Amino acid sequence: MPKGYIIAHITVKNPEAYREYVERDTPILEGLGGRFIVRGGRSETVEGECLDRHVIIEFPDYETALRAYHDPAYQEVAQIRKDNAESVIVVVEGT
Repeated sequence: MPKGYIIAHITVKNPEAYREYVERDTPILEGLGGRFIVRGGRSETVEGECLDRHVIIEFPDYETALRAYHDPAYQEVAQIRKDNAESVIVVVEGT
């Protein structure tokens, strides 16, 4: 069965407030079956325009990734990200 991924591209506007999001989202998403495989780190946009920070979270399958994103506990914490960063979030099925 193909894995599922949450892929996020983020530009943080308020680093201090965003830190709380990172601290609180990690246990929630890991508890829902997620595994962070990319979280920040160096990157270079070699074509097109993109936001500054990139995160990829792997899940056992696409449906689990969707459920994790829509989970009420995660959505409560996601408001911190929404208030303090610009972001594009995509749920993708792997190969």
